[in-house]
Amino acid sequence: MTMVIGFVRTPDRGLADQLLHTFADRLLADGLKLAGVVQTNSERPCSHLCDMDVRVLPDGPVFRISQVLGEESRGCRLDPAALEEAVVRVEAGLELSPDLLILNKFGRHEAEGKGFRPLIAEALARDIPVLLGVNGLNLEAFEAFAGDYAEEVAADAASLATWFDQLQRRAA
Repeated sequence: MTMVIGFVRTPDRGLADQLLHTFADRLLADGLKLAGVVQTNSERPCSHLCDMDVRVLPDGPVFRISQVLGEESRGCRLDPAALEEAVVRVEAGLELSPDLLILNKFGRHEAEGKGFRPLIAEALARDIPVLLGVNGLNLEAFEAFAGDYAEEVAADAASLATWFDQLQRRAA
């Protein structure tokens, strides 16, 4: 297999998270081995902000990766310690030679060389394909990191299934 990074972009907040979460659940139900994290966003009462949780694939644990900084805060709400704990758990999952590494997103930490970025490189070195979400703010940094290995996949369930099926056929 050659090194492959599939990515999805969506205009709506949280849509890529839902799409990757549902896709991961479908692959797990089909008996495939996965590593990575999928994100769930939970609305908070009386707030315009949400709580962000990631589930380490295949079956947990779940980490709250957002911090409550106050309603008027405008800075990054990511809890870097919780993110790094999730990274350590996902790293252990790579030892099981998963069929796919799914990451909720290539975010600001990855753009800065932290977070899951070293794990993405490790997965590619092991010929484990990667699927992740990318938002517009980090697209340029992602493209600089991924180069020719990046392949945009349309942000819908059928396109993800087709992309992954093609990967599996090439690997067989």
